[in-house]
Amino acid sequence: CGFLKEKEAPLSAIVDALKKTYCSTVGFEFMGSKARPFLQEVIEPYFNFPLSREEKVDILHNLNKAETMESFIQMKYPGQKRFSLEGGETLIPMMMEIIYEGAAQGVEQIVLGMAHRGRLNVLANILGKKYGDIFAEFEGTYVPATFEGSGDVKYHMGYSHDIKTRQGKPVHLSMAFNPSHLEFVNPVVEGMARAKQSMQKDADRSKILPVLIHGDAAFAGQGVCYETLNLSQLKGYATGGTLH
Repeated sequence: CGFLKEKEAPLSAIVDALKKTYCSTVGFEFMGSKARPFLQEVIEPYFNFPLSREEKVDILHNLNKAETMESFIQMKYPGQKRFSLEGGETLIPMMMEIIYEGAAQGVEQIVLGMAHRGRLNVLANILGKKYGDIFAEFEGTYVPATFEGSGDVKYHMGYSHDIKTRQGKPVHLSMAFNPSHLEFVNPVVEGMARAKQSMQKDADRSKILPVLIHGDAAFAGQGVCYETLNLSQLKGYATGGTLH
């Protein structure tokens, strides 16, 4: 099936290559995908994604920041309505990698849309919103005498900020305000990205990247995520591609 470059190989070599590809720390699920040949070509003969020590330390640092923030909020504001990133802390290093890689490929701005889950963590650890400002929003609505607490306005807030990548390239990040925890913000982000592309005269739509963070079930075939996909090929609505 073309798994190895060689036309013939000992069984032991084939088994060893299969183990390195599919039995290591990264799993793949793509057999039902039309992109299977492309994915196989990328993954096989065996998947190898080397990281430098600096990159590994950077990833660990981002994971620690995400975990520490959630632990602090849980300890400091027990009972507050909290849409935690716990269990999904890898979102933070993943977002940083998207920014770094995007900048390396010419992206100058990222327009981000997401629901409530993990929003405060992204605001603090990706967009650079000050922890003090976020905690002040907790203080403003926190009533110690009530177990459940009140207020989730802070989870609707947007923000924008300029950051620099490892290579020193500036990238402007903007998170759209979101009026609810549903995915209504998605077409809004597409419109924002399209407008920015028009204002920046980004004709090939490569400098401004829309990024949408939502549950995978949102692709089930109906609902605003799926319907937003249907705008992608319409004249006047295209943004050059969105990262989901």
